[in-house]
Amino acid sequence: MVVSPFLGVLGLASAVRGFTFVPSGAGGPSCLSKPLRAAGGDEEWAKALDEAGGFKEDLTRGSFERELKMKGLMKSSNKDDPAFRKRSANAALLQWLEEEGNVYLSELSSWAVAPHPLAVSTETVDETTNESTGRGLLARRNVNEGDELLTIPMNMCLTIGSARKAFGSKIIQEGMNEYLAIALQLIREKYALGPKSYFKDYVGVLPEVHEVNPTFTWSDEDLEFLEGSPVIAATRSMQAKLRREYDALLGGEDGLIARYPKKFPAEYYTIENWVWAFTMLFSRAIRLRNLVEGEALAMVPYADLINHSAFSGAYVDARQSGSWLFKDGDEEIILYAERSYRKMEQVYISYGPKSNADLLLLYGFALERNPFNSVDVTVSIARRAGSNAAAAEAADTLSEEKRAYLEQSGRDQTVDFPCYADRYPIEMLQYLRLMQMTPDDTRGRPLSDFDYSRTISAANEAAVLTSIIDAVRSQLAKYPSTEEEDAILIQDKAMFKFFNYNGRMAIRHRRNEKRLLKRTVAALEKQIRNRGLDVGKLTRAEGSTAGKVLEGDERRFGLKKRTALEDRLEEMGLPMDLR
Repeated sequence: MVVSPFLGVLGLASAVRGFTFVPSGAGGPSCLSKPLRAAGGDEEWAKALDEAGGFKEDLTRGSFERELKMKGLMKSSNKDDPAFRKRSANAALLQWLEEEGNVYLSELSSWAVAPHPLAVSTETVDETTNESTGRGLLARRNVNEGDELLTIPMNMCLTIGSARKAFGSKIIQEGMNEYLAIALQLIREKYALGPKSYFKDYVGVLPEVHEVNPTFTWSDEDLEFLEGSPVIAATRSMQAKLRREYDALLGGEDGLIARYPKKFPAEYYTIENWVWAFTMLFSRAIRLRNLVEGEALAMVPYADLINHSAFSGAYVDARQSGSWLFKDGDEEIILYAERSYRKMEQVYISYGPKSNADLLLLYGFALERNPFNSVDVTVSIARRAGSNAAAAEAADTLSEEKRAYLEQSGRDQTVDFPCYADRYPIEMLQYLRLMQMTPDDTRGRPLSDFDYSRTISAANEAAVLTSIIDAVRSQLAKYPSTEEEDAILIQDKAMFKFFNYNGRMAIRHRRNEKRLLKRTVAALEKQIRNRGLDVGKLTRAEGSTAGKVLEGDERRFGLKKRTALEDRLEEMGLPMDLR
């Protein structure tokens, strides 16, 4: 296939369903501005190649839209259709970026400028659940790994710097939280200024709260679907935090509304609009880490249309603008393709290694296939309640020393640790090894003498793994339904569709949490058997700090048995690894 010498700027997008790209004359403004072109441009070049029999792809203006129409992916020119209004908003955003930011978004190449490889979709769909995932971007043509996908000038973004320009340094002071500052500006641009806002075309494509649906915006009735899930506690905490921040910054006698009523009109700076602003920030703001003056949080137009994949390695970041040799002192947002994409294929970025609980809380969706999914389980030095609490406390003669050790180490007595489908954090093992220490392990030695990154003794390790199983089963018992019952609900598609979006998300999420926890129990029970920890009487450390290497530890953890010489060297205070 013959390609343009300038072809190779990648695209980001969502599924092809409902793909929207407004051609000129389709009842709305064109999504593409007129590029600067010379005689003998793309149309003549493509025509000549076609006549020579060397090229069959249509590269003329509007070719991508024509192909979509032929495939039935671009429908409705009815101005009352929500999809048509979204396409018009998309077109306004692109025109604003081109005119105000000098962002090249044409599907045609100009001199020394490659054609832009992306196109905006009004609606994308999750391929696994068939749920809507909102707007997205599509690859307009084939893209190669490493291609540059997009660049957006920093001055087109909402940052704490733009908020300071809008409100002044007396209000947006140095050291102010970036989220709070940008939230104030978002409310200003959308509600206070409206059509007079410089950012109106960007704000015009930002979704409403109900289109995102993070759990901190759910009703109590919808949250009941998540009963038993750790997401409930995180959601309640987030709701309370947002209310506190609003009251501290805007409400009350000393709030901004009372002190600066003209800049912060009460009818616009409401708690509802505050929640909308944070819904936008949590689901769309990008942490830029390569800025000249350090990190910054930013709302980046166009780039924030890109959807998330847990399997993507692409991240949006910043760089100095200009050529590789001559920098102009400004900065811009940049994204490169981490792999190749076919034409019309959805292109994703990564929002980070987030669990489904994180995604549901902040972004309003969860993934069926998520390698970073985890469920928090709670472990503690002793039982916190119940009739056996005092007995458990009295039975552990090392409890006070353990508390002192935890306090010295900066650890709480009760800790939540994430359990993954195939692993759990080493910090959890270290914590529980300490928690399961007995006088038969220490034999009078202080707890600080032991290395909790290694197995202390066979009996201690068996108690550790058993305590994890107990904690996981305790978490499973909190759910009012079983994983099997949830599976039946989901499989009955006729009934499942009668639940609202939040209900469907919640049922899928809680089922996946239960599946993960059950797999964790099965994996731990197998590990106990494979490491020989299921026998009747297991040995204790008996004061030795050398640790114990069990069956399979060398393969699992890279540990090796210590020699007698190493034990003697440790007793002498000399380094054990003489290499």
